[in-house]
Amino acid sequence: MPEIEDPIDRFVSVVKFYLSGWHIRPQGVKKPLNPILGETFTCYWDYQDNTRGYYISEQTSHHPPKSSYFYMAPEHNIRIDGTLKPRSKFLGNSAASLMEGIAFLRFTNRGTSNGGEKYIVTQPNMYARGILFGKMKYELGDHSFVRCPENGLSADMEFKTKGYFGGTYNAIGGTIKNDKTGEVLFELSGMWSGEMDIKNVKTGKKEVLFDATHARHTPPIVRPLDEQSDRESQKLWYKTVLAIKEANHEAATDEKTKIEDRQREEAAQRQSKGVEWQPKLFRPVHGSEEGEEGLDFILNAEINGKTPEEKTQQILAIAPIVKGQKQSASSVSQQQQQANHNLLQNTPPTQRSSPSQSRMQQASAPASSGNVDLIDLGHDMRPNRPFIPANTHITHDDMSQAGLQEPLLPGQPIKRLDTNSGGVEEFVDADDGTP
Repeated sequence: MPEIEDPIDRFVSVVKFYLSGWHIRPQGVKKPLNPILGETFTCYWDYQDNTRGYYISEQTSHHPPKSSYFYMAPEHNIRIDGTLKPRSKFLGNSAASLMEGIAFLRFTNRGTSNGGEKYIVTQPNMYARGILFGKMKYELGDHSFVRCPENGLSADMEFKTKGYFGGTYNAIGGTIKNDKTGEVLFELSGMWSGEMDIKNVKTGKKEVLFDATHARHTPPIVRPLDEQSDRESQKLWYKTVLAIKEANHEAATDEKTKIEDRQREEAAQRQSKGVEWQPKLFRPVHGSEEGEEGLDFILNAEINGKTPEEKTQQILAIAPIVKGQKQSASSVSQQQQQANHNLLQNTPPTQRSSPSQSRMQQASAPASSGNVDLIDLGHDMRPNRPFIPANTHITHDDMSQAGLQEPLLPGQPIKRLDTNSGGVEEFVDADDGTP
């Protein structure tokens, strides 16, 4: 994309890139695990041209929830910074996740603005239909935008939801226009889960923009569990997810409650000590920062190397991302170190413990009671399948054998066990063709 010389063609390529990823999603609908404050996730991609893309994310706020993320492919001059702020809303038989927040996509080899030619991107909202009765279906809906102020171009894309009496699932429509003149340059149409077309308004020529039907995405690569810290997503939620896979909903609820209780205990401790929590990998954006207006958080590091190799070194110094990489002292921000220091200084020495010891002690505390419906990611609903005890050592092989790093198979429904009625319900995709 950054190598395209014509600004209009370059903008169209960004729109194509944006629309090409929505078909990559879990099969079916399931209840999410709410990220905890300070939870992190890192991964990377190995591309066919022997280059890499790096991804870093952190839950930077709990009330309201905010997830901040960073992506960069140094050799391709692409950088993305964003913060996602989902807000839940119940609509009768549907639940909506309103995806507030923006992302900045930059081409670092283009433009005159700070950091490179900038594209401002928003996301469509997500809907789970049939939460009370009928089959559960997943839809994307409402408008999202891509804007490039520097070149005066914008795209308005509507993700269309199926009407009650008619319509179809997964349809899109939209336009690309010149903001300076108001002229509509292109029209967009099709299915975000299938073929999408673009029509040149001036010439009337229509062609395929992207065909998701035959697209193969490059899966991310994540470090093995035994290399991850306790706050990294896969290791943090491993026992909870494994219990769901084993259809052991009582154990899954207990493991999930332990994590949530630990988060509440940490918040109470910070409040009693007068310590303000600070993200580990990101920092708040101040309103006066030129070029970052609208972002809530941004990576707490400078990525300003003159070569792709220098930028890669700067990225890897932030946090462990690739296999075999060790945590370095520079991976933790000075703010976070100071906050931890202040917290420990206000804690009696006999009560002090390392972060990992504290987490282990809190995780072993009794879980609160209560019925919480959880969603099974597998298909065997037998309630008496064995569950791995809490003190079992977890390895990367264990996770692979449990199927937690493998995609769910298309066409296979996801089942929900209602803990109140004992009944089993199946979730299907919105594009499964059923009425």
